[in-house]
Amino acid sequence: MNNDELRKFIIKADQTIREAMETINANWREVALVEDANRQIVGLITDGDIRRGLLCGLTLASPVIKIIKKDYIFVGPEEDRAAVLDLMKALSIRHIPIIDQQKRLIGIHFLQDLIGTPIKPNIAVIMAGGKGTRLMPLTQNYPKPMIKVAGRPILERLILHLVGFGIQKIYISINYCGEIIEGYFGNGSALGCSIEYLKENEALGTGGALSLLPECPKHPFIVMNGDLVTQANINGLLEFHQRIKAAATITSRTYQMEIPYGIIETAENRLVQLQEKPLIHYLINAGIYVFNPKVISLVPRNQYFPITRLFEALLEKKDIVGVYVLNEEWIDVGIHQELQRANGIIR
Repeated sequence: MNNDELRKFIIKADQTIREAMETINANWREVALVEDANRQIVGLITDGDIRRGLLCGLTLASPVIKIIKKDYIFVGPEEDRAAVLDLMKALSIRHIPIIDQQKRLIGIHFLQDLIGTPIKPNIAVIMAGGKGTRLMPLTQNYPKPMIKVAGRPILERLILHLVGFGIQKIYISINYCGEIIEGYFGNGSALGCSIEYLKENEALGTGGALSLLPECPKHPFIVMNGDLVTQANINGLLEFHQRIKAAATITSRTYQMEIPYGIIETAENRLVQLQEKPLIHYLINAGIYVFNPKVISLVPRNQYFPITRLFEALLEKKDIVGVYVLNEEWIDVGIHQELQRANGIIR
């Protein structure tokens, strides 16, 4: 959107409500941005704001400053499109201005056809109780999931992503510096969901916190690590889990590594093949899971319990365990190098 197109959305702070209506009517987007004499954006107006103002006794000749929304949602130019879409869907808004450091309008994101996402009955559990020792000193007295990637905490990105797929009930397991997480997110209403906390008095591992759920879920539920930057397709994951009638589904990513030497294959002391620095491909655990409700009974209460033991128990019972390969963006922000890579990709 060029500057001339952007000017169609802007009105001055000293203009009237009638002029705001004319601007909104002309741009067909149901929104106008209000700028001051320094061309800094000071607020946003929708047709709803105009209706509410008129109902409160204002007239078309009243100054527009009386109805502007000063605490509007906006993003910077560094915010990636996927994160903006997550934010829109989570908060049920159709337009988000792009504001630069000088508080000037440089673009607008519109939801357009994405009116909203159907609410799902599934809950999600985010594991956020670890100490993040590999990210020291950043995690000194600070929880790893709250480290920011491109200006937004990792955990907030995950929550918005889940809400964008219709997940409305989220549990967050907390232990190390958990009060920081709870103080930041509260009950989740600001992000369009309901958040409750599973408080570990001592570390319970990647699976043990599931025993703290206040009640057994009624539908397949999602469990994910709290240090992921991902655009995983939650719809696709849940549909896959249901389709194969799995007791549990583990997500995976393709990981390749290069052996820095030539590889020799032999048979009876004779050379069969020589490969120069071959690439080896593996499927790795991507830290996102779906479980059927009955799986909860396998988790011991208030005991340290790695989630790998849960999968071992399911395999021993001959239950179906699915493997869903992620093709979308995925980074496990567990070390400084991956944090730097995440910031590079998101920016």
